[in-house]
Amino acid sequence: MFKKCLAECIGTAVLVIFGCGVAMTNGLGAGYVGIALAFGLVIVAMAYSVGNVSGCHVNPAVSVGMLVSGKMSVNDFIAYVISQFVGAIIGALILLAIFGSKVAELGMGTNGFGEASAAGIGVVGALIAEIILTCVFVFAIIGVTSKEKFGNVSGIVIGLTLTLVHLMGLPITGTSVNPARSFGPALVLALSGNGSTALSQVWVFIVAPVIGAAIAAVLYKLIDNEQ
Repeated sequence: MFKKCLAECIGTAVLVIFGCGVAMTNGLGAGYVGIALAFGLVIVAMAYSVGNVSGCHVNPAVSVGMLVSGKMSVNDFIAYVISQFVGAIIGALILLAIFGSKVAELGMGTNGFGEASAAGIGVVGALIAEIILTCVFVFAIIGVTSKEKFGNVSGIVIGLTLTLVHLMGLPITGTSVNPARSFGPALVLALSGNGSTALSQVWVFIVAPVIGAAIAAVLYKLIDNEQ
């Protein structure tokens, strides 16, 4: 379990460093497509590196989906989620070390609604969007990891699905679908004295992904021929 938790911590840290790091430099030419690809590609990389150790959840919402699906125990779930949040905070601290005072200008790839949303979406719209985006993402993960025949391509499918949901979600909320990925940067940004809006709004990006993941697990159970 220690190795699994360490893998989850490392994987989540890498996700934040590269995904949020690219988001921070959006104004330098990455654009929404570049940010979406960054998040998707880092998941592909982690899936084929730490996936054989922990399954590469690197996301509490994915762990919720696996818990509701009966694919992991409560104790393992708790250990995974703690590791993911620790990894996200470490990743955000590394970004702070890299960008220093520039985080005041660049932010930290945080999520938000209202004035913090590029599209000006309110809290209700943000909740609905994040529930749907997370549901689609976790639904795809459960589906592709439930069949051994998809094992060789599961990492690619999951990475591309994350890219897809980012393409829609980035202008709406900045795309979370991952409570740890949202909390780590929001916390570090607030503690660095460069804004607390993201931290005050982060509850949306914890609650909505959890709901979306649970819905995904239930929906997959309803259509799975082996259930």
